[in-house]
Amino acid sequence: MNISPQELGRWGEKIAADFLVEQGYTIICHNERTPYGEIDLITQQPHKSNPGKCITVFVEVKTRRSKTFGYPEESITTSKQEHLISAASHFLQEHHELDQDWRIDVIAIESYDSQKPIIHHFENAIHE
Repeated sequence: MNISPQELGRWGEKIAADFLVEQGYTIICHNERTPYGEIDLITQQPHKSNPGKCITVFVEVKTRRSKTFGYPEESITTSKQEHLISAASHFLQEHHELDQDWRIDVIAIESYDSQKPIIHHFENAIHE
């Protein structure tokens, strides 16, 4: 896979979105820009214990095509976590209709050579 980092990121976000839809999530937004940074995916997941309600899930997608710099999820620094929390909070303040439970997940995608991508979904990976 000989593509630019931006193309790799877009490809990973597409893989992550497809994966989440297969898991029953609904995609609300892709690449939502806020004053605190971009949110890769904003989704809704049906609430397991409260039918009819949804959880808003903000998703950070990290994709790697080699292990040179470690696992994808290891690239989420404390500073990045703070930006994600601020971005999610800002988005919710702007979208009162989503006044419900929310969390931030991380999806790490590893794609080495021509193998099928390996997807790791870390639910509630970043908290305030």
